[in-house]
This record gives sequence, C-alpha cells and structure tokens, in this order.
Amino acid sequence: MKPLKLLVVGAVAGGASFAARARRLDESAEITLIERGPDVSFANCGLPYHIGGEIATRDVLAVQTPASLNDLLKLDVRTHCEAIDIDLRGMRLQVRHTATGECEWLPYDKLMLSPGASPVRPPLPGIDDPRIFTLRNLQDMDRIIAAADAGMRAVIIGAGFIGLEMAEQLQRRGMKVQLVELMPQVIPPLDAPMAALLDSELRRNGVEVFLGDGIRAFRPGESHVGCELNSGAVLDADLVILSIGVKPDSDLAKRAGLELGARGHIVVDAFQRTSDPNIYAAGDVVETQDRVVPGRTAVPMGGPANRQGRVAADHIILGDKARPYPGSIGTGIVRAFDVVAGITGWSEKRLRALQYPFASVTVNDSHHASYYPGAKPMTLKIVWDARTGRLLGAQATGFEGIDKRLDVLSTAIAAQMTVEDLCHLELAYAPPFGSAKDIINLAGFAACNRRDGLVQHTETLPTDPAVQVVDVRGKPLAEAYPAPGTALNIPFATLRANLGKLDKNRPVVTLCAFGKMSYFAARVLAQNGFEVSSYSGGLKANVDPRTPAKLPTA
Repeated sequence: MKPLKLLVVGAVAGGASFAARARRLDESAEITLIERGPDVSFANCGLPYHIGGEIATRDVLAVQTPASLNDLLKLDVRTHCEAIDIDLRGMRLQVRHTATGECEWLPYDKLMLSPGASPVRPPLPGIDDPRIFTLRNLQDMDRIIAAADAGMRAVIIGAGFIGLEMAEQLQRRGMKVQLVELMPQVIPPLDAPMAALLDSELRRNGVEVFLGDGIRAFRPGESHVGCELNSGAVLDADLVILSIGVKPDSDLAKRAGLELGARGHIVVDAFQRTSDPNIYAAGDVVETQDRVVPGRTAVPMGGPANRQGRVAADHIILGDKARPYPGSIGTGIVRAFDVVAGITGWSEKRLRALQYPFASVTVNDSHHASYYPGAKPMTLKIVWDARTGRLLGAQATGFEGIDKRLDVLSTAIAAQMTVEDLCHLELAYAPPFGSAKDIINLAGFAACNRRDGLVQHTETLPTDPAVQVVDVRGKPLAEAYPAPGTALNIPFATLRANLGKLDKNRPVVTLCAFGKMSYFAARVLAQNGFEVSSYSGGLKANVDPRTPAKLPTA
C-alpha cells in the first residue's frame, strides 16, 4: 500500500497541529508542510510581550524549527515556499519558492489549508509609509522593536485585544501611547459597562484614549506621521500600529473554487472538510458551526485552530472513528496593566442585535474570600436564554481570577448548562483561592431570583422624576461616591423603619455599590407593597468601575 501523501499549507497553529497528529496516527505518511515565511510553529500570541520586554528572549517564541519538526516528527518542512494554485481534478498543489521564483507542482492525497488571516490594511492615503506597522509574525515583531525607542510617540489604531496588548507593551518601553478606536468603547466584543475598568486602567497608566473616532488618513512627514481622524483631530506619531482586525487568507481557496462564507472564510463541515472532499481547512481561515446560537462563526484564535487541525487529521486517518469538531464558543481574555477582562460565548449586544430572547444579570464580589488578605474585586455578567435558562455567554473584569471564572463558564456553555446549574457548581474553595459562595454561584442565584420573579432588574437609572431612586448605601459612602441624578439615601439597615418616606403609588429603583444590598432592599420593599426594581450590578458595574463597597479604613 502506497504511503498517504499529505500536504499542509501553513505551518503555525492549525497546520502544525494537523501534521503532528497525522504523524502520530500514521508513521508511514509522507507529510509536507508549506510555509511562505521563514518560521514554523511560532508563538504568535506572545509577540506583543517580547516587544514590551516581558518575554525577554526571542528564541522561546520559536516553539519549533524546520529541523526540529523533521527530527521529532519526520516532516518535510519547506519554508520560503508559497502555495499559489490548486488543481482539484489532478489533486496537486502548485508552489513557488520565493528565493528563486521557481514553481513546481506537488501531488497530494489530502490537502490541509491553514494559511491563517492577515491584518486589515484599509486603502487609506499614506497607508504605505514604513512607519506604519501591523503585527502578524516574528519579522513584524522585529521591525517594531527596531523602530520603537523610549520617548517616541506611538499611535495604535484599534482598541481590540491586540491593540490593548500593544498599548500596554509600548508603554512599558517608555513610549507615549495614544489609542484610537472607532467604536465608543475599548474591546468592542464586550458590553460597554464591562469594558469601563479597562478604559480607566489605560488612562491611569498614561495611555491617551480616543473613542468613537476612526482613522481617515495618514499624512507622512519627514519627522513623523500625522494620523488624521474622522473628527479632524491629527495625532503625530513616530510609529503607528494598525490593529483593526484580520481577514482570512482565503485567496488560494477562492481561486480553486472552494466554497467561501459571506465574509470570505472557507466553509468546512464538522470534520473540517471543505467543499472538495480531499481538501481540509483549519484555523483563522475557516468558519465553523457556532456552539452557542445556531449559525456560523469565525473565531481567529490559537485554541480553536489547534483543535480543528487535530480533528482533520483524525478524520483523514481514523475515518468513522474520528470525533467531530463541536463548533466554536469564542472565549477571549486580555490584560491591560493590572486589569483583566474577557468574554466567553455571546454578549448582550450581539443577542439584542439578533433579536434573540435573553436575560442577564451582573454581580460583583471578591476573587477570593473577602476577609483573606489581598482580596480583589471583580464583576461578572452572564446572559441566558430567557425561555430555557440555558447559559449563552459571560463576561468578567477585575484584577485577579478572571481566567478561572471564564474557563468555568466556557465549560458550562459547552455542557449546555442552565443558570440553575450554576447555583450548584462545586468549585475549589479555601480562603486564599475562592469563596464558599463563588461569584459564579452568586450569578446563578441572581439569575434564578430573576427567573423566579423575586426581583425586577433595571440596567439604567430612570430619568422620569416620578420614579423614586433609593440609594441604600451607608451615608458616608453615599456622600463620598454620590449616585448620579437625584437619589434618596436610606441606608439598608434603616430601610424598614423609614418606609413612610416613600410613596407606594410611585415606582422605586433601589441602588447600591455592587447590586447586592439593592436586591435585599428590593425584596423588603416588594413585600411591603411597593413596585420596585433593583439596579443590576450596582454603581460599580454601570457608573464607576472603581466604586468601593465600603470606605477604606485608616
């Protein structure tokens, strides 16, 4: 029996994991990796951290080399080699050796496409100035490091995950950083209140943030690049980082006539097969099934890419024994200085745009037992299917323990858990690590209270003067951190004795710092005949992300 010929286009996450899995399943297969750049299997997610110096050694980012892949996995790795055409009928791939320009056709039994995605470079005036950079590979990283010196001015276009990482790391290099975002918030995938703490942290660390303002043009000068914004403002930069998204590198697939999705991604089935049964695809170039809401999605992240590559190799070699790729959830996390935020699944804004029936709650607590030294506040928001209670998404922000909660909730989404299930998750607890009632449990409790009709929530403070807004925080805290608008301060401990100060014929909204005491107050008022809503998440989640639950003691 002739050895199986496998060709792989792209030798980073999806392609490398495919090749490694295929080799472990079939020692006799002839596996060839085609990579247009000089590097294979490098840690592209670590690039910003070497630019800022947190990852001190460049070599650790090169996880494997062509030689090590050959030694460990018997792979034929061809760098500086670009795939330019596919002959579907003849089952062969045309490649061009970039050093010589020589072209050749390579036969295959199965072809894996994992070329990734490219940073978006819109056709704006001045976009080709050499001081305007994108970050995709080690060579991009090297060029940015060579150009970036302390005291220089850096403008970053785009406040997504990479934009924030670059803002943090260039600031670490001693640069003056300005961050520009077309949307009215940083990290647009988050619901706006959940991004507020990141925004605050960037500004506290000297990053100048411009929101709701996009880039119109670049005006190259001898000593700097002028970045002209839609508002007319011009930011002078010595270095510009473009971080406004990525587009799939699907031109090869398009020329071959493979089916593409609406945004240009390669359409694959649950085993990563394209519209040609002998061609598979994985990673940033593909769209897959959405695991949360029916439909298709593209998640350009390393985790899905690696797992998709494994699924494809399994299907080629194991056939019916292979397990399908279940779809992508979309889980991401980012750090900006001391603040961390992330998301898993769907956000409220996406569900609202889809007109999907959902409900949400926002809760606040400490990342471990509040009485144990070092407890840091965190905010957690969950959204669920209003009909069934099934968890659809979660967002968290704070200083410590954000990754742990997102990992648990991503797993809960994958398991199709409901908010009722969150109430009874048994999570690791000792005072240095968590609380007897973890914030995930609290979110489940709050969601069930809402589903059971024990409380009505509001995400906005009323402007109607007929609505009575009651601030149930203690008087010193209410005076130190006043609520917006006109609120009557009745500390919760005195609420039952002061019911006569409120009009039962007018609706009431209760508020506090974190949303917990306002719920307690809402229950008291509801059982005393008031029409009442609680301000979900409190002032911390909606107004000031640094609002404390109590005043610091001397």
